[in-house]
Amino acid sequence: MKHQETAQEIIKAVGGTNNINSVYHCVTRLRFDLKDNEKVDNGSLKKLDKVMGTNISGDQFQVIIGNDVAKVFDAMVKENPAIQQSAENKEPKSDKKQNVVLKIFETIAGVFAPMLPAITAAGMLKGLLALFVSVGWMSAGTDTYRILSAIGDGVFHYLPLLIAVSAARKFGSNPFVAIALGTALMYPDMTALLSSGESVGFLGIPVTAVSYASSVIPILLAVWLMSYVEKWVDRVIPAALKLLLVPLITLLVMVPVTLIAIGPLGTFVGSGLSGGINWLLNEGGLIAGIVLGGAMALIIMTGMHYALVPIILSNIATLGFDKFLPLTFISNMGQAGATLGVFFRAKDKKLKTVALSTSFTALMGVTEPAMYGVNMKYKKPFAAAMIGSAVGGGFALAFGAKAYVLAGNGGLPGLPSLIGQTFWYSFGGMILAFIVGAIMSTIFGIKEEEGDAEALAQFSPGASSAPAKVTSNNAATVNVEDMGDPTPTSDAVAVAPMTGKSIPLKEVNDPTFGDELMGKGVAFVPTVGELVSPVTGTIMNVFKTKHAIVVRSDNGMELLIHVGINTVKLRGQYFDAHVATGARVQAGDKLLTFELAEIAKEYDITTAMVVTNTADYKQVLPVKLGEITMGEDVLKAEI
Repeated sequence: MKHQETAQEIIKAVGGTNNINSVYHCVTRLRFDLKDNEKVDNGSLKKLDKVMGTNISGDQFQVIIGNDVAKVFDAMVKENPAIQQSAENKEPKSDKKQNVVLKIFETIAGVFAPMLPAITAAGMLKGLLALFVSVGWMSAGTDTYRILSAIGDGVFHYLPLLIAVSAARKFGSNPFVAIALGTALMYPDMTALLSSGESVGFLGIPVTAVSYASSVIPILLAVWLMSYVEKWVDRVIPAALKLLLVPLITLLVMVPVTLIAIGPLGTFVGSGLSGGINWLLNEGGLIAGIVLGGAMALIIMTGMHYALVPIILSNIATLGFDKFLPLTFISNMGQAGATLGVFFRAKDKKLKTVALSTSFTALMGVTEPAMYGVNMKYKKPFAAAMIGSAVGGGFALAFGAKAYVLAGNGGLPGLPSLIGQTFWYSFGGMILAFIVGAIMSTIFGIKEEEGDAEALAQFSPGASSAPAKVTSNNAATVNVEDMGDPTPTSDAVAVAPMTGKSIPLKEVNDPTFGDELMGKGVAFVPTVGELVSPVTGTIMNVFKTKHAIVVRSDNGMELLIHVGINTVKLRGQYFDAHVATGARVQAGDKLLTFELAEIAKEYDITTAMVVTNTADYKQVLPVKLGEITMGEDVLKAEI
């Protein structure tokens, strides 16, 4: 599905543009402030190929996309000008009551999310420079080093200016006036005045000496207050004088107020928060590592880790290190290990492939596919990941593991940020989390039917399956184990097994069928709850959940017919089988009946019919699409 189509489907599923107060995105998620979360169609969202999952943090509704989130967001804004205001973070006020603490966290996250590309790029460069110096590839005194160091350090030194722009957009004030406020605080003469050691005053009011370089909280508070001052001034100034007087008065008020009150207050608040968390990390040691390491996945799921970015940056700027960041690496390794455990335990080939690939992406620092696509889906692997992370976190903090730059990647590519005296403790915690997560996930195992994998595991005709209960069966039976592999002897034609509408297989909203992973074929949207045999041949498998059947024609075409998407979860409810495995059938014989209306209340009833031995044919093509009646020719396979 193209990004534009995905964007439109997401907007539709969250209740349309009229239900959106604001939307922005972070590294992996679209973050919506909706008028009414009850209008969200979660089922439709989770069916979209690019949507890995959803989450609610406070009143914020989050759609997890992954690496393509920026492209989907851009398409959303481009195709829907009505939400352009939201894209600029100029969000209208919502009437919803929200927890104040969560609102503060979400506001901080909203300010820092757009800045992360610049921050993480600079952090990664600083980490690489530290690596190059430590292994002797570069000298710290060379011009090249100093230029590269300026690229990395400049972002953090002038961080208040980045925050000023992002906060101004978040709070609805003029970003250029916000930059002017920041530059006044960081002007060289101002810096020299505040660092001189002598008493400083403005109109007789004492000014507390504070360093604003690399600071976070002071400028954040200043721009927040500035947004109110600017709006008040804008209301009282005549229209003809707004351009000149509004920014002038705003700056004349806000710069002194920031120097006298907000700067010292922000520094106090920032120091208090940093001190509290650092005390827990320093004094808690093993216990803090176990608790925070184990809970890190939950913190990341809610997006609250972004609210800790100011504290992390403050620690790195003032202390030269941070103890929280190693836990994010460790948590990612726990997710990677748990997904690898799924790879070892899974029987279904598709699930094994997905588990192995997502384990690798988690090792590279992108955990959403592993977390939402595998571990949370099957539940036990997610618990295994948390256990692994707890063990790794406990080990790391017991030895005082630290990160020295904010690299922005919590996987193997971000390792340079951990290079320093405690590197091996951080790396050891990562290895422990991965190994323990993999072992625990392997021990716990999974119930593959929770994700329709049980059905996938039965796609082969030789797969064992308890035969479904047969309500009527007068047909002769054969031993399917004696039939061997299908060997097509001629071209084959299948008739429509149901009445309704035939559609291309690629339109099935399930990648297993839509991407033709099981083979080529055709799909149906039934209007009658009855399934008949599309060929004359033998029933190779009646699934014990009675939602799917495999039949082999006498001339060697093997067909899987799967009624609905994820209907395996019904465990046979609403289905009745009229044949058993091994039964001989004629084209048009009744195979299943099902309660169409009841199933359609919960599930997509689209039915896929797939030629599972497609590779044995030169081509497999639908011969009729559109309205169709059971018994009409619908699919042809040519050898």
